[in-house]
Amino acid sequence: MTTSHLNGHVAGEGGGRGGDDELRLGQQHREMAVDCPEELGSRTLPVRRSAQLERIRQHQEDLRRRREEEGRQLDLNASLRLKQLSQNAHVGIDNPTFLEDTYTSQQQPLGSQQTLLELEEVLLSLKQIRGCLSDQQSQNDIELVLALLNKSDFQSALKIHNAVANRMHRPSPPYPQTHQALELALEVRNLSQASPNKEGLELCSLLSDIHIQSLLLAHDSIAEKEMEPEQLTNQTETLTQWGGETVKIVHIEKARDIPLGATVRNEMESVIISRIVRGGAAERSGLLAEGDEILEINGIEIKGKDVNQVFDILADMHGLLTFVLIPSTQSKPPPVKENVVHVKAHFDYDPSDDPYVPCRELGLSFQKGDILHIISQSDPNWWQAYRDGDEDNQPLAGLVPGRSFQQQREAMKQTIEEDKEPEKSGKLWCAKKNKRKRKKLLYNTHRNDDIDDDILTYEEMALYHQPANRKRPIALIGPTSCGQAELRQRLLNNQPERFAGAVPHTTRSRRDVELGGQDYHFVSRQTFETELAGGKLIESGEFEKNLYGTSTDSVRQVINTGKICVLCLHTQALKVLRSSDLKPYIIFIAPPSQERLRALLAKDNKNPKPEELRDIIERAREMEQSWGHMFDAIIVNIDQDKAYSELLRLINKLDTEPQWVPCSWLR
Repeated sequence: MTTSHLNGHVAGEGGGRGGDDELRLGQQHREMAVDCPEELGSRTLPVRRSAQLERIRQHQEDLRRRREEEGRQLDLNASLRLKQLSQNAHVGIDNPTFLEDTYTSQQQPLGSQQTLLELEEVLLSLKQIRGCLSDQQSQNDIELVLALLNKSDFQSALKIHNAVANRMHRPSPPYPQTHQALELALEVRNLSQASPNKEGLELCSLLSDIHIQSLLLAHDSIAEKEMEPEQLTNQTETLTQWGGETVKIVHIEKARDIPLGATVRNEMESVIISRIVRGGAAERSGLLAEGDEILEINGIEIKGKDVNQVFDILADMHGLLTFVLIPSTQSKPPPVKENVVHVKAHFDYDPSDDPYVPCRELGLSFQKGDILHIISQSDPNWWQAYRDGDEDNQPLAGLVPGRSFQQQREAMKQTIEEDKEPEKSGKLWCAKKNKRKRKKLLYNTHRNDDIDDDILTYEEMALYHQPANRKRPIALIGPTSCGQAELRQRLLNNQPERFAGAVPHTTRSRRDVELGGQDYHFVSRQTFETELAGGKLIESGEFEKNLYGTSTDSVRQVINTGKICVLCLHTQALKVLRSSDLKPYIIFIAPPSQERLRALLAKDNKNPKPEELRDIIERAREMEQSWGHMFDAIIVNIDQDKAYSELLRLINKLDTEPQWVPCSWLR
């Protein structure tokens, strides 16, 4: 069956079908996104003020002013305008706009003075009342009020209150009279060019100024938005009868740069909504539901059309979209607000190579180590997510494999690889029967207990900012001869006040020049083995029948001094280190190309053979493949100085920026 995505380009049929088992693992129907542009922007639409509401506010303000004018006794002696006219008589025509500005600018100090006068009147009245009171209790109360009013803090608070009240009662901005001010100004300029008057020529010069024209152009742009008529229609849903069936008519407003965000599929002649994608107009409206059958869109009949035809119809549609739908018969669960889950991907994913992705246009590619923000897990097989940093650039969420789904198909791949081993012809039927049984178990989505926990999928993460007095230890990982030991020693030598190494444990005897607790922690073999069994040793080994190791307590001692503990470890030590409470920052030191690696080793007077160089590079590849999900950063050691600078940059960033760490570390 063909499907489509109410927001995207028609992808190819997307991979072959691998039998019943593959259909169980994937989706039963291929979906497709409709009206999804090639590059989805994420521009936030400007919030537009309602012109109708603004007109109502302006009318209310005019009524308030009129009532104030009618109720006020006109005092000519108190009129600032009349005083100003008596002192400086205007010649010609008065501009009421400038007079209003003058009145407003001078009104503020008058109001402040009036507030002080009112306060003095209150104080005087209270003193008069105090003299008329006979009982002592009332006089004490008056004294208390007077003391409060005379306090400078109270008077300052009163001034602030009056200033805020005066600001809040100012009239709202005027409603624009036109959005063609520039056009009118240019017309006046053209008429004034032939004027014989000096004023006319001056006006022509003013209106020809580029700054005035730019100002009027900005005015027209704002006025055009303010004067747009209010939308009479809104996003609504109504039920009615249509062709003998109960249908719902849905109105959805869709902007040009906001995709609809839904996928559809064909079931016989019907076009069914398969998925509502987060971030689209459909999800924001809440009016479309998975399982709804689309009959019409803006009067165009959809029933009987292929999903590719639906895509062509919706490709250029925007504005108000009217859907005629047959509601889904499935019981709609109550809306549940899902919390965003942040995970670190432990595998690479490319939807173009995935035959099971239900809608290839919506597939979200990522690499091992990427942080994904999972915003919906309503479909356990296909989560909706954003890559960290892409939330503002991508309006629609993408589809990524769910944890259990990914575990099942990785287990399936391992089973297939095992079954590829040569089989004897006499055991053909037996092997075939066993193979089908094992696959059936792997595809059972309701039983995940049989899935191997070692199959890496996702790890839940949270942001963590290290405290100033508890620095995270730095663990340098890499194959031998890649320079991690040299980088560690360079940190310890250059900044001994900032970096330190953990004191190791050993079972050998102390030499005369050695100090216990400074060169080594000298312990008995029994004590060493007890700590090893208790999981307290990050790494351990034996040399000349003596045991050596680094304990978590030794690292903790360095952290407690306020320094940064720097370790060079084998990959096998990472499990113990990450399971402790030390919150390590793990950096993988990777080798460069074979020729650069040869040049790097030549500086240390080493001349490795070509097969030795290939072995180092191959070991690094195996480390990254097996343990790369634990790495926080990777430094390719092309040059020792550049690698050292990059290492310092990463360490310094821990002080200034929060980092993603496993949620289990913060519980």
